[in-house]
Amino acid sequence: MKVCKFGGSSLADAGQIKKVCNIILSDPERRIVVVSAPGKGVNDPQKVTDMLITTASAALSMGREEAQFCMRKITSRYANIAHELGVDSVTERITADLNALLECDTSNPHKFVDMMKAAGEDNSAKLVAAYLTSLGHKATYVNPGRCGMILSDEYGNAKVLDKSFKLLAESLAEIDGIIVFPGFFGRTESGEIATFPRGGSDITGAILAAAVGADVYENFTDVDYVYSVNPKLTDDPHPIKVVTYREMRELSYAGFNVYQEEALLPVFKVGIPVNIRNANNPSCPGTMIVADRKDSAAPRVAGIASDSDFTSIYVNKYLMNREIGFGRRLLSILEDEGISYEHTPTGIDDMTVIIRDTLLDDTVLERIVARLKNELGADDVQVERGLSLIVVVGEGMKHGVGVAAAATSALSKAGVNISMISQGSSEVSMIFAVKREHENAGVKALYDAFLGKQLLE
Repeated sequence: MKVCKFGGSSLADAGQIKKVCNIILSDPERRIVVVSAPGKGVNDPQKVTDMLITTASAALSMGREEAQFCMRKITSRYANIAHELGVDSVTERITADLNALLECDTSNPHKFVDMMKAAGEDNSAKLVAAYLTSLGHKATYVNPGRCGMILSDEYGNAKVLDKSFKLLAESLAEIDGIIVFPGFFGRTESGEIATFPRGGSDITGAILAAAVGADVYENFTDVDYVYSVNPKLTDDPHPIKVVTYREMRELSYAGFNVYQEEALLPVFKVGIPVNIRNANNPSCPGTMIVADRKDSAAPRVAGIASDSDFTSIYVNKYLMNREIGFGRRLLSILEDEGISYEHTPTGIDDMTVIIRDTLLDDTVLERIVARLKNELGADDVQVERGLSLIVVVGEGMKHGVGVAAAATSALSKAGVNISMISQGSSEVSMIFAVKREHENAGVKALYDAFLGKQLLE
């Protein structure tokens, strides 16, 4: 059995939905289909999820009349798609479901917004199921919350509960034909709708694949492969045909937005491979994400990724290494301030903490610096804003001699100064902090050094 997920660009209009259904029907092993909300189409400049968020905001701040105006645009979008697919009979159901949302309780804004957002995927699934049925195939729309997708009550950032896997396996085993499952949401234990983080349909697909023990989880998007560098930086990006879970996790963290990084966990735990494919070019084999590569013992860089807007806080204290609990107390200060950190490279007498800029306004940063000096007795605290992190990723790097030297040499030749280097003991990745304005130059230099491609300026 295969579980396949289709992203919003693959479901943006009737033409795209027809392509998707052809892909589904071309392989009888594609039994479980996860769908996103319609994305931007040729004649539709907005994603349906964005339209639903706008509608929710209107209901919360401007009143029901303004929200109804926004909702009419959404119901019209679905009605047009249904008409072009020849399944007008589903329009009344979708319209009624969408309009009913405007009658829901708004006293908890987070809960209300999640109900609105989930409607994009929910009604997309009804459309796809109706179209497959119209073609003469048995297809069933399944409501996630009613068949075991039980989530935590963290609205907008929900996590699947362990008991969901058994419940889902049992529920889905009873359904014949093609199962069309809305992505992105489930229900809490109290029965309320809750959503995963944005892009959460990837997570839904991974959960279902793990629950039913699928042979492969196919994630259809709008690119042929995961590429080893941002394609905007080169006219001939190197495709990654096979990548490990750990490599993909590192690349996703550092800005690769092809695959939702949290979606790796369910399939990683049970060893189900993930196949990233292009819905617009289904003959392309795409990228396989697997537990291990046959050549993982050979030195190889899988990709270069980067992300921007970080701050480093450097703390120095003489004989820090002799002071028991220093690191714990430093991180406790961040915890007190509600701040998560990304990396903590250390020396004998110093420790650096890398934090995302979005978590640190000037007031919070000043308070943290003062506490580091007063509570820890730090000799020196220095702050550097406007950093980017460049990540060199590859399982085989730990078997290669001189990989770090090659990286630092390439950055030096490109005139890129390194503010911080971090490499874990697993040696799956090396991370370099550089000034934001040097990010692209650094990525280009490293890509050229390790993957032998001449990049465009």
